[in-house]
Formats: sequence, structure tokens, C-alpha cells
Amino acid sequence: MKNDIPRHVAIIMDGNGRWATRQGKKRTEGHYAGYKMLKKIALHILKKGVKVLSVFAFSTENFKRSEEEVGYLMNLFTEGFTKDTHYFLENNVRVVFSGRREPLKDKVYNAMMKLQEKTKNCDGGILNICLNYGGQSEMVDTCKKVAELYKEDKISLDEINTETLYKYLYNDLGPVDLMIRTSGECRISNFMLYNIAYAELYFTSTCFPDFDNDEFDKALLDYQNRNITKGGNSKK
Repeated sequence: MKNDIPRHVAIIMDGNGRWATRQGKKRTEGHYAGYKMLKKIALHILKKGVKVLSVFAFSTENFKRSEEEVGYLMNLFTEGFTKDTHYFLENNVRVVFSGRREPLKDKVYNAMMKLQEKTKNCDGGILNICLNYGGQSEMVDTCKKVAELYKEDKISLDEINTETLYKYLYNDLGPVDLMIRTSGECRISNFMLYNIAYAELYFTSTCFPDFDNDEFDKALLDYQNRNITKGGNSKK
């Protein structure tokens, strides 16, 4: 018996720079190719029936990269989110962002918030872009948020449990069912640590700019044929 379509899929979009280097191109060209693939694959995944797609676009640690690469990525985000607002609206995709505000420049943050605001009424699926994101940072920020609510008598200790904690994360999107990492690395790299507690993990050597619709379908088929128990009894 096949499993249902996963409600929430997460992708660590790895290998843009590696993809470019293998072809004798600049790393920045790999990031551009990755962004183009994200637009394409996001629609395919959501049209499959997935309700939420979370993607790791830029980690808090990525600011340690060269000034040229970080600058290129920030401009790519700013221009892409601004230019492609109509693309997401036409395809009924709601875009949200997860991550910290600082040290993003105003132009980047404003482009993010404008896209999020303009697509807030779209109901064809959610694209959660994790930008300036870290899983441990999210847990720290969540703990602070809950502590403040408790201090202000807005929440009791009994109201804090594994289910309710989701709504205090950067976005209340529920658990991840399938997490995919491209480019051959087999680690989770501080991504959505709370949400992936019982996620099925899928690793592929394909770099993200080549992770097309067919590659996702392979991951989906693999997921559907797994014996998923989440701590319960076997289905098979």
C-alpha cells in the first residue's frame, strides 16, 4: 500500500556552486540556475498535492561566504522576489519567509515582506522560503517568545506541548513529512530541526539546478513506497 502525498515537503537546495564549478562557470551562475529551478519545481510539487514546500535558501552561516557571493545572492533575492510577484500570484502560491531580520539589508527585507503581503490570500499551496535561517536560532527565538507569553500570563505551562509549540515557530506550518537534500551531502545542516522530528529523509547526488520535476517524482515514489511508522506499528 502506497503512502499518501506528503503534506509538507522540505528541500535543502544544495549544490548550486558545485554545479557551476563542474561546468567551468562562476558560482553565481549556479545560484541563478538554482533560483530558476526553484520557481519551476515549486509549482510542480504543489500541483502534486503537497500543501507546504519549505526550502533552505540561505542560512545564517552563509554570511561567512565571500562578500561577492553574498552580495550577488542578496541582489538575486531582491530582484527575484520583486520581479516574480506576478508569477506567484498567477499560480496562486502563497509565499512566506522564515528566518531572522538581522543583518538583512532593508532592500532585501522589504522585498520579502512585500511578496509575503501580496500573496497572503493565495490558497494554492504555501512556499516557505527559509532565508537567514538556522534551526537552532529558531528554537532559541521560539523559547524566548513562549517565555515572554508566559511572563505576561498569556499562556500557561499546561498549554505548552509538542503540538502547540509549532505555532510559536517562525511560521506555523506543521511537521515535515519528507525532507530532501540535493548534491550528495547526507546531513541536515541545522534545517527545521523541530519540524523534521519524524520526517522521511531522501538524499540525492543530483545538484539542485538539475533537480527537475522527474527528480522530484523519483523522491516522491521512494517516499510512497516506504514503511512509515512515526513510532507506531508497521503498515506492512
